[in-house]
Amino acid sequence: MTTPAHAPGSHASGPRTSDHSPAVPPVSERPAPAPATAPATAPATELLPSVLVPNMPDAPDALRPYAELVRDTGARRLWTGQSLKVETHQAFAHLAGAGVRVPVGTSVTLMPLRHPYEAALQARSLALMTGRTVVAGYGVGAPAFVRSLNGRPYASPRTMAADYLRTVRALLDGEIVDHAGDYHALRGRLIPMEHPGVEVGVGVLRPNMARTAGGVADVAITWMTPPGYVAETLLPALEEGGKDRDARCRVATVVHVAVERAGRDPYVLAHTAASGHLAADHYTDMLRRAGVPADPSDPQAGANSLVDSGTYVFGSPDHIADRLATYRDAGVDEVILNCAGVLFTEGQEAAFRDAREIIEAVRRRHRD
Repeated sequence: MTTPAHAPGSHASGPRTSDHSPAVPPVSERPAPAPATAPATAPATELLPSVLVPNMPDAPDALRPYAELVRDTGARRLWTGQSLKVETHQAFAHLAGAGVRVPVGTSVTLMPLRHPYEAALQARSLALMTGRTVVAGYGVGAPAFVRSLNGRPYASPRTMAADYLRTVRALLDGEIVDHAGDYHALRGRLIPMEHPGVEVGVGVLRPNMARTAGGVADVAITWMTPPGYVAETLLPALEEGGKDRDARCRVATVVHVAVERAGRDPYVLAHTAASGHLAADHYTDMLRRAGVPADPSDPQAGANSLVDSGTYVFGSPDHIADRLATYRDAGVDEVILNCAGVLFTEGQEAAFRDAREIIEAVRRRHRD
């Protein structure tokens, strides 16, 4: 089998053909991708929240009920993070093969697990298989995780992230990449194919990574970030990082939510949902910067602060819809519902009931 022109490992100066690979048109002959800017007036679907799968899928059909929830409610997108059980991209591909095709996003998959070429190929493949847009979100990973794979942590996580995201974006745009850096090397391109749009995202918690995202990413994906912190800290940093770009990096924020019902204790729900993050230095540092008391040595106190500050959103569906509107007012383009507290204490049906009622409350709010 011949190597397609400009695929990794090929050093041909021009296109070649074979029975399996058509001639590769020059980049100049391909239509330029639309910039990742928000429309002046968002379509109705974009005003609705998205839905997060808060746990790793452990069976082929584990994501199907979530995808059906997104499909049936008209929610904007289905998100899930890195799975070390059923691999994330394969789980989404299984959904598409089962006929449940919805827009999807990864929040986030970990850069050390795949080369940027493989990352771009996987993201584009999801867009082709689902026939829907994809947000391919990436994260650097904890230093201990990076060390376990590479033998040492990244000397500069921000430099690594910028190089990685820039390469993935260029590949998805049909460009020929010729890069030899400290963290990856590539001379090649993806074989051009028409496909639904793919946005390249990165996990963002603090200003430095926001500056990096502003310069190279389409989407900054934030988690547990209060709206005031997004507006006053992250957005200025995103704008600073993107000052030389025409495209605006939009913001997608994961928000913990639960509907108030008899017998539910929001402090228990918040701790159940977020204790792992509240024991991590980078999350608690972000919260302290946002004015929410949190210390990794006391996750329960941090959970209490999430509830008291309104960062863990608890109340009636209409109250939650009003609170989610403050995120949009702060500059968040996409709100992602995280019903983990209810899921882990009461089960999937209870969590889905919350999500349906919240989505309907948001729909009513915009209808009115």
